[in-house]
Amino acid sequence: MTEVFAIAIGLFLFLGFCTPIAGLLLMILEIWAAFAQPGDSWANILLATIGIALALIGPGALSVDARRFGWKRIDIRDRNS
Repeated sequence: MTEVFAIAIGLFLFLGFCTPIAGLLLMILEIWAAFAQPGDSWANILLATIGIALALIGPGALSVDARRFGWKRIDIRDRNS
């Protein structure tokens, strides 16, 4: 069951659809997998870190979210202007 959930989250992240929610779900899934499965959990911790980073940063310019809601961009002006 978790494999299907992970594939759905990966598809959402690949398309850039509901990126903050999918990133948060990826983080939760990977933290759970790190503690639930025996053995080396560094790969799960890395994927959880990537998931939370995607949730905080958001989608890119070519994502479904950017097409639906507009791409948010921060412009930094010069101090001399």
